[in-house]
Amino acid sequence: MYKKILLTGINGQVGHALKQAFSKEALFSGVVIGLDRAQLDLTNHDQIRDAVRTLQPDLIINPAAYTAVDKAEAEHELAYAINATAPQVLAEEAAKIGAGLIHFSTDYVYSGAKSGAYTEEDETEPLSVYGKSKLAGEDAIRVVGLPHLIFRTSWVYGAYGRNFLKTILRLAAERDELRIVADQIGAPTSSKSIAEAILSVLSRLNGGLPIEASGTYHLVNAGKTSWHGFAIAIVEEYARLQVAHGWHPLKVTPANIRAITTQEYPTPAARPANSCLDCTQLARDFSVSLPDWRNALIAELQALDAN
Repeated sequence: MYKKILLTGINGQVGHALKQAFSKEALFSGVVIGLDRAQLDLTNHDQIRDAVRTLQPDLIINPAAYTAVDKAEAEHELAYAINATAPQVLAEEAAKIGAGLIHFSTDYVYSGAKSGAYTEEDETEPLSVYGKSKLAGEDAIRVVGLPHLIFRTSWVYGAYGRNFLKTILRLAAERDELRIVADQIGAPTSSKSIAEAILSVLSRLNGGLPIEASGTYHLVNAGKTSWHGFAIAIVEEYARLQVAHGWHPLKVTPANIRAITTQEYPTPAARPANSCLDCTQLARDFSVSLPDWRNALIAELQALDAN
């Protein structure tokens, strides 16, 4: 395993989950240096260079990102600074010291027009500034040519942080009815599942990331649903676990979660109608498969007490 890992964005969903996963991994004997936004501002590219040169990590894992999808339409420069230029600088500095880079991207690099699940070979065609900035970050890493892995994921949520799961639970406790978009399809992917998958990938690399192992992979929980279906599952599973955990009951029932169309819920940024990602390549190259999205949801709900 690596002796020293630099982990960015530890106050984000994936960064937090990765930090927890490494702390519980008995086989990992190295040091993880986790930095939050105050310690490593990805808009300050000189600070990025200084951090990498000072810390001299063997591997950089970069889950930090600008993820305010709608705000990105008006904050173009900020989105690109964090999602495109910062990964480029990380890659350049990693290359100089012989380190590898693991970076996270998104389903938003696709248009969503395909009828089936997207593979890594499908054409990218982002609809939003957020998606375009994330794709630019991918491309910048590839141009540097260092040993790297880019993982595209989707609909990330978890027991920690601000996300769809937390929002639905809050609204379901306050309201008698919810209206949720039903014509966008994808795989809700838990931060815990992502972190566990990354540790599995690292264990299969035997302590090193050779240049020939570099590539782009889809990494999402198995199965698919709509945002409407995801909301119903959240309420159903919460109700099932409620008594055992001593949680307050929700006001909303699954029957009162109404399906609406994307047109009925307009947003500044366009979303892919189809965010399904095919993870065959991940399973083939690393023997890693993520659990079904509903099982992952149950695990994240059970972790709520710890957060």
